[in-house]
Amino acid sequence: MRQVRFAIIFVLLALNVSVFSQNAYPKITGYFGILHPIVTFSGNETNVNFRDYYAVGFPTGINIWKSAKIGFSFEVVPNIKAENGVSKMNSLLFHPGVLVALGNGYTFAGRAAFETNGRYGFTPVFNKTVIKNANSSYYVAIPLPVRFGNEHPTTFGIGFQFGIAF
Repeated sequence: MRQVRFAIIFVLLALNVSVFSQNAYPKITGYFGILHPIVTFSGNETNVNFRDYYAVGFPTGINIWKSAKIGFSFEVVPNIKAENGVSKMNSLLFHPGVLVALGNGYTFAGRAAFETNGRYGFTPVFNKTVIKNANSSYYVAIPLPVRFGNEHPTTFGIGFQFGIAF
């Protein structure tokens, strides 16, 4: 009888914690998006997506907000490239970073970048929540990737990302 009472109390407390945990901090959210690199600049050339090839990424991540102003994010982005009738996953990007809420639905993400193709760098991302519902929100973002390494020149890019957070 004592064990049953303990189990009931434990379950009630566990349910209570999970109900109220998202109204307090830390707060955990997840998201999925679609990323279109628009243009990439280097000292040697300028590459434009949609012209000679098509590249797309699928950012998927978890945000852990420490407070209403600051948080941590971990993102994984498989990148696919289609060129000359052949498509393949050309890299997987590991993208941890710091989140800073700027107000009015704007967020800045400062991300480190580690790609499986040997490139590394950082990515400042400017994000805006455009539609906020009770259980999800839709966002648009402008990532500005800077990459080094793998015997290639330094590159700077501009992209467009949109997705859903929940």
